[in-house]
Amino acid sequence: MDIKMKWFYRLAFLLLLFIVLFVFFKLQPFWHPVLTTVLKALFPFAVAAFIAYLLYPLIRYLQKNGLPKALSVLIIYLLFFGGAGVAIYKGLPALLDQLKELSANAPYVMEQYENWVSAVERNTKTWPDGFKEEIDQGFAAVNETVERLAEKTLSFFFWIVDSFIILTLIPFIAFFMIKDMEVIQKAFWSVVPEKWKDPLRDFFAEVDRSLGGYIRGQLIVCTLIGGLSSLLFWWIKMKYPLILGLIVGVTNVIPYFGPIIGAVPAVVIAATVSFRMAVYVVLILFILQFLEGNIISPYVVGKSVDLHPLFIILSILIGEEAGGVLGLVLAVPIVAILKTALLELRRQMKGKERAG
Repeated sequence: MDIKMKWFYRLAFLLLLFIVLFVFFKLQPFWHPVLTTVLKALFPFAVAAFIAYLLYPLIRYLQKNGLPKALSVLIIYLLFFGGAGVAIYKGLPALLDQLKELSANAPYVMEQYENWVSAVERNTKTWPDGFKEEIDQGFAAVNETVERLAEKTLSFFFWIVDSFIILTLIPFIAFFMIKDMEVIQKAFWSVVPEKWKDPLRDFFAEVDRSLGGYIRGQLIVCTLIGGLSSLLFWWIKMKYPLILGLIVGVTNVIPYFGPIIGAVPAVVIAATVSFRMAVYVVLILFILQFLEGNIISPYVVGKSVDLHPLFIILSILIGEEAGGVLGLVLAVPIVAILKTALLELRRQMKGKERAG
């Protein structure tokens, strides 16, 4: 095939792709409701599969140490969901009480925060214009961040409440996925063409090696940071320690930006109590982030996801625009999977070139 025909096929392919995308977006009013319904139905299966993926290595470990599979599944399943159930049973009432108190005091908290901002602005009037502008821009950025985070978090929370019945199915789906993991794997590989089996096995093994360790490590780190934050906030008699600790722990999963996002509500509420309380909260969060960055994460997570910081930041920004809070959390894992897929594809192509 000469070079002109190659370019002709390439241009024809691009034109066809453009037409398909154009028609796809034009038909959005028709397929979007269907897609939303399908995704809502698949959500508990996706979460259950994620839980099964996290727990299955522990079950394999118990099996290797002589325990029968049924007993291994039962032990890990009861420990995980039993522990989660006890935590919810004990912690949820206190968390709901703090949420009610925070909702009732929200106007007062915002009024105190605005008074504090006004006081800072009055005290910095005599400062050079450059410093004053930086402070004003900083407060504006904080206000915008708090509003966006609150709006997206509330919408996500209401979606979870709305989907409560569907979410109750997750433990049952996860149990059957864990119990029949080998059957599911055999069924999957039986429909994969023979020529794709080895490349896919290599791809899944590489994803599991890098991303699996990263996800499990991040969950441990976030639980530790969230628990320690709540405990230390309670120790200094900070208001709403469970809520603020939960926010710090959950947002800690987001690289670079997560600690800042999680710190904003705690510092804002602390500033409405007293300047000393705000200093205590900042010190606690700074020490925890120092420990997390220099001791906990390197030991627990390591360098599982080998991505350049610029790619991580870019993926987080795109994830936030595309999927809000969920996009922030899933951005890095998705980019890591894409990177692994591209590297595996390049390796396969090089192998074919050598063979040819």
